[in-house]
Amino acid sequence: MFRGLALCAFLTLAGYGIAALPPVQQTGLGPLVFTLLLGLLFGNLAAGKRLKGVAPGLGFSARWLLRGGIVLFGFSLTVQQLMALGPKVVLLDSLVVVTITTAGYWLGTRWLKLDRDTAILTSAGSAICGAAAVLATEGTIRSRPAATSMAVATVVLFGTLAMFVYPVLYPLMGWDEGLYGVYIGSTVHEVAQVVAAGGAVGQDALTNAVIVKLVRVMLLVPFLLVIGQIWNRHRAAHAEAAEDAGEGAQKLVIPWFAFGFMAVVGLNSVLHLPGQIQGGLVLAGQVAMTMAMAALGFQTRIEALRSLGVKPFVLALCLFITLLVGGAMVTPLILG
Repeated sequence: MFRGLALCAFLTLAGYGIAALPPVQQTGLGPLVFTLLLGLLFGNLAAGKRLKGVAPGLGFSARWLLRGGIVLFGFSLTVQQLMALGPKVVLLDSLVVVTITTAGYWLGTRWLKLDRDTAILTSAGSAICGAAAVLATEGTIRSRPAATSMAVATVVLFGTLAMFVYPVLYPLMGWDEGLYGVYIGSTVHEVAQVVAAGGAVGQDALTNAVIVKLVRVMLLVPFLLVIGQIWNRHRAAHAEAAEDAGEGAQKLVIPWFAFGFMAVVGLNSVLHLPGQIQGGLVLAGQVAMTMAMAALGFQTRIEALRSLGVKPFVLALCLFITLLVGGAMVTPLILG
């Protein structure tokens, strides 16, 4: 156990070190991205493949540290923030999440012939909250590390692109800052990317963008509940077809960490923790999720990524365009 955890900790520290470099900070890319890449690199080196005794620690990081990180992520939200913009924002975000996940899954499995896990992970990352949504969904459906790594890569690519595209489009749209902030928050992938894009437009845009994005993050919980049951029924049907349904086919998939996330949001809404304590808890969650990404990257083999090809990126591009164009059409209709 200790060797695997130490390996994940080392990769995480290296990822944070790279992300802290001044030239890298200007790109807006966080430590999670670099930790994933470092894990992927070391895991595919001959020396990495020969490491002994790391599997238990990697498994613990990819499973339990991931769930713990998602729970602690709740300390960055409050119910008061989520209610500030009213029910129309909930309607807008719900429409975005349902549309993107449904369209992404259909395009991925029917048109691009991707496997179900890769399609839903890529769609979840685009629809909800980027890499955090990918990791939370992975924790619910227990997908292959390669599918998770590929989905995170698509989020990084198109979320980074959004950071530059949205500020450029703002003068051309003719909207006020507040409405444009709602547009950013409801369609850009990662929380950090929303902050970067909203901040480049103006303070009003930044404020609305962050609140709308946090509403989207909250929708992760019902999403996980629905996806968990759909995947459970699919596995049960396949097990029954193979005459091996047994008790496992009837097991209810409940992402308990999602309820922990909700409980922490509620706790954070009433306790008013000191800034340093709250910041420390949020940072602990980020570190836990980054260590999970180190484990997933280390367990991913390049051959598995090659087998997926460019199709996940094609799917993510289609979803990015849908968010960009569809969001521009729907946002003024619902909030105008």
